[in-house]
Amino acid sequence: MTKAYVHGYDPRENIRLQDQASTLVELLHSDTAYPAGSRVLEAGCGVGAQTVTLARNSPDALITSIDLSGTSVAEARRNVSAAGLTHVQIEQGDIFNLSYAPDSFDHIFVCFVLEHLANPVLALQALSRYLKRGGTITLIEGDHGSAYFHPDSEAAHRAIHCQVALQRKAGGNAMIGRELYPLLHQAGYDRIRVSPRMVYVDASRPELVDGFTKRTFTAMIEGVREPAIRAGMIDPADFDLGIRDLYRTTQADGVFCYTFFKAVGEKK
Repeated sequence: MTKAYVHGYDPRENIRLQDQASTLVELLHSDTAYPAGSRVLEAGCGVGAQTVTLARNSPDALITSIDLSGTSVAEARRNVSAAGLTHVQIEQGDIFNLSYAPDSFDHIFVCFVLEHLANPVLALQALSRYLKRGGTITLIEGDHGSAYFHPDSEAAHRAIHCQVALQRKAGGNAMIGRELYPLLHQAGYDRIRVSPRMVYVDASRPELVDGFTKRTFTAMIEGVREPAIRAGMIDPADFDLGIRDLYRTTQADGVFCYTFFKAVGEKK
């Protein structure tokens, strides 16, 4: 597993996760819905930012959401309760050491989790134990190497690289989206299909300018300023220039692109 969650657990990070989830609902979740009565495990629910959408899309499924962090579990319970969802059970648990019986779930959902794990294949193999034969696992991950923008900026790319490097140092992989097919294949899943989900943002899409470019992506990069500087990865003035240039892409002539990857595999 990772040494630490690179983004941290402070309230600003919780807000960023909620902004990300609400902004990307249609892009990432529109084609995920589970049948009535099916048992679904959400592995690594965090603060419940994705849980609410997952549960709303499958109102008659039985959803169990787990996370390693007790702080996140408490926040997820509050968010699920505030949404009025009664078919979701949230528990603290370790993906590598869950207490459920084998073949307990019809489907497993994993969103923005593998990027934080030192050995994602082992995690996928561990989760397979709890999935029924023929059941599906759905993965969603981003890929920071897919970020490009206008006006282009070397300083912005260097700031983004700081986040990538810090996540790698913590045992994770901020560019894992491109690896979902080989990871599922190596973990032994079958009938794997992967689809890229590009976020394209220009001034004609103000909700994405605010919700994604500003509040999700740039806020995430901005959040690693202090650890990146302490680690000697970048000069403070250069980092600040990179952040200014990322915000520059939100102006009337700016464009920002980023690609998520969604994969579905089946247990043999």
